[in-house]
Amino acid sequence: MLLGDLIAHFDDESLATEAILSLGDLHLLTALRERADADGLQLGTLAINAVERYMAEASNEEWLTLMGALARSKDPGLTCLKRALLHVTGGADG
Repeated sequence: MLLGDLIAHFDDESLATEAILSLGDLHLLTALRERADADGLQLGTLAINAVERYMAEASNEEWLTLMGALARSKDPGLTCLKRALLHVTGGADG
């Protein structure tokens, strides 16, 4: 699935949660929930903001890493989403 198609439905909190759960990283989901609560945001809004921040802040090295991950990925949209979410939470590579 394309990243844009994925986040287009993130105004629905259950769909945002389902997409993040599909990443298979409960620690990441917990960190995102805590951050969303602290910022007074819904999880989907936080995820959209994370993708925008990732696109604006990612280093050249990170873009190369992402390209390699996308080449090996069965679902490029989820791969990009996970890297963006890890970027804003300060998490390790996923």
